[in-house]
Amino acid sequence: MSLGTGLALMGAALAAGFAAIGTSIGNGLVISKVMESMARQPELSGQLRTTMFIGVGLIEAVPIIAVVVSFLIIAQG
Repeated sequence: MSLGTGLALMGAALAAGFAAIGTSIGNGLVISKVMESMARQPELSGQLRTTMFIGVGLIEAVPIIAVVVSFLIIAQG
């Protein structure tokens, strides 16, 4: 394995790892704020829950894209 291939594999692994870390932090922040909002205004809990699921779904798209890009980097290496 050449140095360039090794660095490409390392970069792919780091990209997927950092995307997972960032996503978990983002999901935690979103869910904590939604829970706080539900505690303040329980009558809006249905709307808040729906909006939360949409937001979490969009946040979860980031690591999926990062893993796909990582697989593409690995396939080229």
